[in-house]
Amino acid sequence: MSSQDYSDVDKKEDLKVLHGMGYAQELSRSMSRFSNFAISFSIICILSGGINSFAQATSSIGGAGAGIGWIVGCCVSGFFALAMAQIASAFPTAGGLYHWASILGNRFTGWLTAWLNLLGLITVLGAINIGTAFFFVGTFGGAFGITGTPGEIVGFVAFITVLQALFNHFGIKLTAMLTDASGFLILGATAVLIVACLVFAPAIDITRLWTFTNYSGDAGGGVFPQTDSMTYLFLLCLLLPVYTITGYDASAHTSEETLKAAHSVPRAIVSSVLWSSLIGWAMLCAIVLAIPDLAAGAKQGWSVFFSTMDAILPGWLKQLLYLAILISQFLCGLATVTSASRMLFAFSRDGGMPVGSASLAKVSPTWRTPVNAIWTAAILEIIYVFLAQFISIGGTNIYTIVVNSTLVFLFLSFTIPIVLGMLAFGTEKWPTPGPWNLGAGLFKLFCVLSVIGMAIIFYIAIQPPNDKVLYITLAFIVLTAVLWFGFENRRFQGPPIGDQIAKRQAAIKVAEQAVGETGH
Repeated sequence: MSSQDYSDVDKKEDLKVLHGMGYAQELSRSMSRFSNFAISFSIICILSGGINSFAQATSSIGGAGAGIGWIVGCCVSGFFALAMAQIASAFPTAGGLYHWASILGNRFTGWLTAWLNLLGLITVLGAINIGTAFFFVGTFGGAFGITGTPGEIVGFVAFITVLQALFNHFGIKLTAMLTDASGFLILGATAVLIVACLVFAPAIDITRLWTFTNYSGDAGGGVFPQTDSMTYLFLLCLLLPVYTITGYDASAHTSEETLKAAHSVPRAIVSSVLWSSLIGWAMLCAIVLAIPDLAAGAKQGWSVFFSTMDAILPGWLKQLLYLAILISQFLCGLATVTSASRMLFAFSRDGGMPVGSASLAKVSPTWRTPVNAIWTAAILEIIYVFLAQFISIGGTNIYTIVVNSTLVFLFLSFTIPIVLGMLAFGTEKWPTPGPWNLGAGLFKLFCVLSVIGMAIIFYIAIQPPNDKVLYITLAFIVLTAVLWFGFENRRFQGPPIGDQIAKRQAAIKVAEQAVGETGH
């Protein structure tokens, strides 16, 4: 679906759906179906999570972590994607998960989902940009005299975050153009990396991909504590695919900027997960096969990818690949700023933020973007990264804590609307599905599988050395209970429902006129 194929009938249908949920077309609806796919594909970015967290496969069960563990973990993410796609087709709004949880549940479930998703998006942006910073230090840092001190990491993250926010500020067309390019760059760079690994590998032992070896403790560079349980280590290796294959809610968050959203968004969610899973598997398998000595590689811990590239690739090819990977990681962060800012904007237009909602919900008439929400998301992420770098928690690897906290918050924000959707499907709250429809049986099956997946994700995310994540999660639950029952229950009204939607139609006209929307 391109702008040339977007008819007046399609435009009226998109407006009808959005107005029917009580919202104005303030954002610019100009993203094609491919662009909606590309923004999720760019956030998933197998060249970011797949590389920066690669050691979670090799330092747990060795080659089988990529050959088998990746497939299992991607299936878990796939269950979530299929269930979310069904809901996204029926309720295509920028609020995405927050809006679904409000409509299918109540004010509280919507509010809780919003905070989980917002915190998840801010922390995942932090994890992505911290990963980009460390990747830069490990590849090009020496040429600039950067060694990776906490101050340098924060400074680098702040610099690239400001650039990402600037690109977002100047309109969704610019962002979509960059994320479209990112999609092609990821595909091209990954293809070159796969071929290079296979061509320059000293020897190829295909059995590595299904051979389980215990590389916990010192044998795996201390990535995971020593254990004799291979089942436990197999579960831990799922952290790599589950962390990497996430962020596909970005397609939902850009619904109001996407042509024929009810059709395009669900397809983009599912296809971004499918293609990232398949291409990512090929890439990880190629890297595993290219490691000259798997035991020696695993012992490198978090440096296993760099040590492998140093060992096998010609200098010029290695530097070229590193540059492509670095750009891909930057654009991954760019797409995440888009996702986080749209979530913040959508929550704020319903008065979700305790302070500043009116300002955060404003859309620039010039750029048709929520500029205040964009810069607020960027600033919050920089503050978060500063705290993560300068406040040590018992000497634990802060980057890993960031990654695993993100996993819990994001997947909980996925799970709440999925469970509510399973219960509400076919009832008064959700009488008819959207145009993308799995059918009641399949949809509910994927909902149940998603809940099982959430239990697995929570279990592996809080294991040592990341047991602090459990306390972070529990603290969040206690804090939200205090805030909801103490303050927000009386203040927060939630999204418009029932008669409120009809009453907002006049305000919708005014809002659309203010930004120059002519499609009313």
